[in-house]
Amino acid sequence: MLNAIRKNGVVLAIFACASTGLVALTQYLTKDQIQVQEQKQLLSVLNQVIPQEMHDNVLYEACTLVQDPALGTETPMPAYIATLQGQPTAIALEAIAPDGYNGAIKIIVAVKQDGTITGTRVLSHQETPGLGDKIDLRVSDWILSFAGKQVTEDNQASWHVRKDGGQFDQFTGATITPRAVVKSVKRTVDYINQNREQLLAQPRGCGGSHG
Repeated sequence: MLNAIRKNGVVLAIFACASTGLVALTQYLTKDQIQVQEQKQLLSVLNQVIPQEMHDNVLYEACTLVQDPALGTETPMPAYIATLQGQPTAIALEAIAPDGYNGAIKIIVAVKQDGTITGTRVLSHQETPGLGDKIDLRVSDWILSFAGKQVTEDNQASWHVRKDGGQFDQFTGATITPRAVVKSVKRTVDYINQNREQLLAQPRGCGGSHG
């Protein structure tokens, strides 16, 4: 009986080691492929928030890391500098809305040199399907409502959802999610406007990590 238990234990240990090794090998073999896919996805999003006619550089390569609690996290976040013929035209910055209904919402906001938003996208979220997930462009076009807008001293009150007296639609039964995104977009635009020169002067390089 004891020998049978030992034998089964050895078999299980070998199986566990083999399974772990297979998982590790699979991760190793697919790592480059996954990285390429992530890079393609990132480039696609960047070209959505910063129109291609506004830059002639490879956006994901023109990356610098920013660490500031104003971006909703202590983790360094990537900023991408768009240039045309060597001149800066826009900055796209990733940020976190920490107060979504189901947790953190990662966004990216792109702003022209004059402070006008060229585009915003939600990169990841865990919001409720059919309610809060309308922040996702695959579900609704709500996120497009930020394009063309600015944050100024005179329009602070409009940077809220309509329920709070602002200009942005909320969702039926889900006000918390759009409220969190609006607040985060505004905060990110403010950060870019206040730190533009510093962002442009920072050395490029995100260490192979893009958010």
